[in-house]
Amino acid sequence: MNVTLWIVQILLAAAFFVSGIAKVIRPSEKLKAGLPEFHPSVIRLIAVAEILGALGLILPGATGTGPILTPVAAIGLAIIMIGAVVTHARRKEGRATAVNLVLLVLTIVVAIGRFALPVQ
Repeated sequence: MNVTLWIVQILLAAAFFVSGIAKVIRPSEKLKAGLPEFHPSVIRLIAVAEILGALGLILPGATGTGPILTPVAAIGLAIIMIGAVVTHARRKEGRATAVNLVLLVLTIVVAIGRFALPVQ
């Protein structure tokens, strides 16, 4: 189970890190065009939370420091994914909604798994 959780954590961390970096470096005009209902600074705040969450999935286990941070990071990312699912569903973006639902389920799996089985 530990190996499976690590694989899921690494995949999630990569996805959230890349997504966060893409939002941070994208010009404000393009952010506004892609999600006009949100101010670019809100999108950038979400991006920073994604990057920090990605680091929180990996660093506690890799360093052996603060293992409780891994499931906490997973819960934070799950909250972000709930918002993403709602946003994309309202916009009737089926593929994006489905991707975000998968990410939501995986973050919940990591949170539950790491609360039950500490990072090793």
